[in-house]
Amino acid sequence: MTVLDYNVLWYLVVGALFAGYAVLDGFDLGVGALHLFARTDEHRRLMLNSIGPVWDGNEVWLVVGGGALFAAFPNVYATVFSGFYLAMMLLCALIFRAVAIEFRSKQPMRWWRQAWDVSFSVASITASLLLGVALGNLVYGIPLDANGEYTGGLLGLLRPYPLLTGVTTVALFMMHGAIYLVLRTEGELHDIVRARVNDAIIFFVICYATTTMATLLYVPQMRVHIEQRPLLFVVPIATMLAIANVPREMHHQRFGWAFLSSCFAVVGLWGLVGIGMFPALVNATDPARSLTLMSSASSEGTLRTMAIIAAIGVPLVVAYTISIYWIFRGKVRLGAMSY
Repeated sequence: MTVLDYNVLWYLVVGALFAGYAVLDGFDLGVGALHLFARTDEHRRLMLNSIGPVWDGNEVWLVVGGGALFAAFPNVYATVFSGFYLAMMLLCALIFRAVAIEFRSKQPMRWWRQAWDVSFSVASITASLLLGVALGNLVYGIPLDANGEYTGGLLGLLRPYPLLTGVTTVALFMMHGAIYLVLRTEGELHDIVRARVNDAIIFFVICYATTTMATLLYVPQMRVHIEQRPLLFVVPIATMLAIANVPREMHHQRFGWAFLSSCFAVVGLWGLVGIGMFPALVNATDPARSLTLMSSASSEGTLRTMAIIAAIGVPLVVAYTISIYWIFRGKVRLGAMSY
C-alpha cells in the first residue's frame, strides 16, 4: 500500500469509529434527552435501566475514535482539542450523565431523584448539542493560522450553521432514543413512548430538511464530490429512504426494523459528511489552510503499524459490543438490582 492508501484507510477507520459512537451512544443520549418527559419514578427508572448495561460500553467507541484520531492525524487532534478547549470542557456533561445514572436511585427522597433527573437530561441534551455544533464548525470552516491553530474564541463557534447542526443532532438522537425505548419497554411506558415517537420523528425531519437546505446554500463544497461522481448519489438517496422507512416500520409495529432504519440513517448522514469533506478533516475559512488527510497524517510506518493493531483490536471491540447487547436483550423490567 502507498502512503495515500494508508491515509485514506485511516480516514475511513476513524470515520467508522465515530459513526459507531453516533449510532450507539446516540440512542442513550436520546433517552437522556427524553428522560424528563416521563411522569413517574417507575417510568424514569425503566428508561435508565434500558441503557444501564450498555451506556458506558457505548462511550468506548468515542475513546477509541479519539485515540485513533490522535495517532493517525495528530495535527487534527491538536487543532480540534486545543481550539475547542472551552467547548470541550462543557462536554464534562458526559460525566454528569454517568454520575446521575449511578447516584439517582441511591436515596429515596423526591428532591434527590429530581435533581439527578434534571442533571441527567440537561447533560444529555448539552452533550448532543455540543457534538453537533463541533461537527457543524468542522464542516462550515473555522479560522486557522499558518500553523493550523484556531484563532477564534468560544463565541466564534456558536454561529447559525453550527447551532443548526447542533439542534439537528439533538433531534436525531431523540428520535433514535425514542425508537430504542419502544423496542425495549412494555406496558404503560411502551404505550406512552409509542404515542410520542412520531413527534420526535417530525422534529428530526424538520431539522434535517432545514439543515440540508442550509448546507446546499451556505456550504456548497459539500456537494462537489457527489456532483463529480454520480455513483455517490446512492448515499443520500439510501439515507433519505432509511429516514422515510422509520415511520413506515413504526406504523406496522416492526420496531426492530424501525430501529435498524434509524441506525442506518445515522450512518448515512455521517457518511455524507465524510464524502462532502474528503479529503479534509477540518475545513478552514481559508481553504488553503484546511487540514487534510495528507497534510495532517502521521508517518507511513506509524499508519502501517496502527493498521495491524486495528485489525486485531477493532474486531474485539465489535465482538464485545455484540455480546453485551445479546446478553441484555429483551424487555426491561425492574428488579432488586435495578437503578
